[in-house]
Amino acid sequence: VQLQASGGGLVRPGESLKLSCAASRFALNTYAMGWFRQAPGKEREGVSCVDYDEGFTYYAGSVKGRFIISRDRAKNTVYLQMNSLKPEDTGIYYCAIVRDTHCGGYYPDYDYWGRGTLVTVSS
Repeated sequence: VQLQASGGGLVRPGESLKLSCAASRFALNTYAMGWFRQAPGKEREGVSCVDYDEGFTYYAGSVKGRFIISRDRAKNTVYLQMNSLKPEDTGIYYCAIVRDTHCGGYYPDYDYWGRGTLVTVSS
């Protein structure tokens, strides 16, 4: 499975970014998917997860109300809309797959993840 996250960049506090995640030669539509991140010098932390049918979405408390996870089944892509970004949101963001249809929480045990995309929030 090859996952490719994109859409990262340098933004100022309060601005927005939209991350995308696409897969090569792998159908994502039957799996739960999500995002986790890793800030410099810190451990990985879960960000958000969405069930295969978008029946449920989950968010870490630190991003709830600011981030929105969604998926486009026709494009085989998952998105993370990040609004009102804060410096503490800085990090490498990874998209990942759960070999299950449901997340069960905002940071499940992911089975696959790809190369991340760097998000830097700084004034």
